[in-house]
Amino acid sequence: MCGISYLQNRYTRFSTKASEEFNTASRNVKPGLIASGIVSAWTWAATLLQSSTVAYEYGIAGPFWYAAGATVQILVFAILACKIKQNASRCHTYLEIIHIRYGVATHWVFIFFALLTNILVGSQLLLGGSAVVTSLTSMNVYAAIFLIPLGVCVYVVLGGLRATFLCDYSHTMILMIVMLYFMFSVYTTNPLIGSPVAMYGLLQDAALSRPVPGNAGGSYLTMKSNFALVFGVIQLCSGSGTVLLDQAYHQRAIASRPTTAVRAYLLGGIAWFAIPFGFATTLGLAAVALTNHPSFPTYPNPMSPSQITAGLASPFAATALLGKGGAVALLIVLFMAVTSCASAELIAVSSILTFDIYKTYMRPAATPQQLIFVSHVMICVFGLTMAIFACIWNAIGVDLGWLFLVMGLLIGGAVCPVAFALTWRKQTSAGAISGAVGGLAAGLIAWLATAQNLYGEITVATTGLEYPTLAGNLAAIMTGLILTVVVSWLKPANFDWEVTRAMNTSPSDSKTSSNEIPDMPTDEKKMRDTFTLVDGVDVEEPSKLKRAFRLAWIASALITFILDFLIPIPMFLSHYIFSQRFFTAWVVISFIWVFCSAAISTVLPIVEALSFFKELAGNIRVDLGTKGRGITTESA
Repeated sequence: MCGISYLQNRYTRFSTKASEEFNTASRNVKPGLIASGIVSAWTWAATLLQSSTVAYEYGIAGPFWYAAGATVQILVFAILACKIKQNASRCHTYLEIIHIRYGVATHWVFIFFALLTNILVGSQLLLGGSAVVTSLTSMNVYAAIFLIPLGVCVYVVLGGLRATFLCDYSHTMILMIVMLYFMFSVYTTNPLIGSPVAMYGLLQDAALSRPVPGNAGGSYLTMKSNFALVFGVIQLCSGSGTVLLDQAYHQRAIASRPTTAVRAYLLGGIAWFAIPFGFATTLGLAAVALTNHPSFPTYPNPMSPSQITAGLASPFAATALLGKGGAVALLIVLFMAVTSCASAELIAVSSILTFDIYKTYMRPAATPQQLIFVSHVMICVFGLTMAIFACIWNAIGVDLGWLFLVMGLLIGGAVCPVAFALTWRKQTSAGAISGAVGGLAAGLIAWLATAQNLYGEITVATTGLEYPTLAGNLAAIMTGLILTVVVSWLKPANFDWEVTRAMNTSPSDSKTSSNEIPDMPTDEKKMRDTFTLVDGVDVEEPSKLKRAFRLAWIASALITFILDFLIPIPMFLSHYIFSQRFFTAWVVISFIWVFCSAAISTVLPIVEALSFFKELAGNIRVDLGTKGRGITTESA
């Protein structure tokens, strides 16, 4: 990645020494690369580990509800991405919009929730990643926590947001290759399983020895799973906070082109669904199928509760299936997931600390060079911060499963206030604050009260169970919604979006922007009739943005209905247990979806960038030819 950043600075018009390029990738990233970045940023350690855990615990319903419960947020974010392009195309963070709309007090409240989200996500990445690294290699867990983000900090400091996108692409490609490697091994060639028919038989045998509580017939082969449905609701609530409050996703909307922001998020959501669905339907179910096999690491015993909640189902399955090679392959793909997502978190927090704190409150007239320096420092500061928090969680006995389930109730109250801040002109400052703070209070009360009433004590174990976390997540997000709507309706505002459309356009900022943002690439010259350049930022025709907004609404609503209601609910209510042929079809669908995801996230970005590669190769040839004639680059 450091080498790629060097080539970019030397041979392209995009320089990481410019603040706009470093923090927003000059706002011209194409949809394929944005979609690949979304897939990578939303593929946490938890995506690979927790999805396999719920497959091990609940059967076939676990991976589906994990994927369906967390895809909705990406699809819905397409709507917010369109609104950001419509109403604040020159912003650097979504918190800048909140500051302009509501003032200092509200700004600080949401800075708190934004940083809390990033700390929870970042430390969760390192907590899950370090647990697997330690399990597979016996490396000291605290060494793993600090060493994993070290390399990430280096390439993010050197390359900025565009380096993050490029690294996301390379990591997503490796993830797809390894995932397909596991899928083909489990369902076609591996002697321990080798086919969907063999997997079906092993899962039936597992249900006889270890029936699943709350599942129809105790089977692993049914969508009628009470706890999987509960988990799906928790995932929906928790994922809403970790997408809508995470600057990393807003940053991708800011970095995308106006014409393609909606398309990028819709493609990214569809592509991401395949990751937990395909991965956990393979390794999570393989862990169930092979628990009683001598090659399974815990044989002759099943996995302990602590091993399950630490997310070790997929590492154990990979080891049982392929020995050391399987462990190495999983270690590589997990490292890719952790580092690519960590890079997104680092650049996101750096942007918040740089633009929302340093530039807003400490040095409003900061130069681009000063902003770049602060961004570099803050990347390193947050890398250290999330490692420290991961060490704290590990020391007090908090594991990946607990943190994953509890996270939503801590940040869920701010979800609706943030969404309305970008879309609803009548929301007031009082409504935004009351929704966020009231939701947090309600979530904590419901969570602890439910744990006390159901289990008689408040401990790490009881507060990490399904029903307390479900109560806390629902209370947080619904209280936030109700309070922000009611308080805002009592005395509604009538905000003029022209205020946010004019942000960052003062004379001094105008000069800075025009100096920092490069000219439009040559392959976009033909689109000048579609775009109007204002201070170096592409502002699209209102009619096109309105059409994109309608597309976002219709597509997100339709896909959400299909994935969260039309497919799973009839199978849940009918108590249907998969037949052998139906399970085989289910596996085939997972293969098809993964191949489509690979096409979107690995092939499409290359196709879109062909003209860029030609230009880059030409520039390199010219440079090499010039040096060959003994003329320096500067004189040339």
